[in-house]
Amino acid sequence: MWKFTGRQRPDFAEEPGPGQESVWDYPRPPALVACDSLVEVKAGDQLIASTSAALRLLETASPPTFYLPPADIIMAQLVRAEGTSFCEWKGAATYWALATHAGGTPVGWSYENPDPRYAALQGYLSFYPARLECYVDGERVRPQPGAFYGGWVTSNIVGPMKGPPGTGHW
Repeated sequence: MWKFTGRQRPDFAEEPGPGQESVWDYPRPPALVACDSLVEVKAGDQLIASTSAALRLLETASPPTFYLPPADIIMAQLVRAEGTSFCEWKGAATYWALATHAGGTPVGWSYENPDPRYAALQGYLSFYPARLECYVDGERVRPQPGAFYGGWVTSNIVGPMKGPPGTGHW
């Protein structure tokens, strides 16, 4: 079994081309970086969020996760959803559903009291591109493989990435 050491990509990793990033070059623990790309989230023709002040969370073997500031989200379109989860890096997550589907499937999550290393995420929300339409600079985001993950796959991201069966040990 291959284990990330931060020194080189595994043999099975795709080589990134010009302007591309390999998920195998992302660090562990994850890095949080500012992003000035235009990030938009929609539910059909309804705009949920639009920002050029997102934060990208970069973690080995996963595509970036984009977190959007609450000031750029139409919070009236969201309600808290049932359930919680715990991330070893960020802490306890709160889930969000569309207000029109209260009690429905969560479409996003946030960290109200993140671990101090990720304090910048406090109040920011991320959204599942498998459940809403997410865009980065006009490109429609594809969801990270697997039912649990919320990574945002765009044309500049190469893998393979965590999510499909047999990748849980990455």
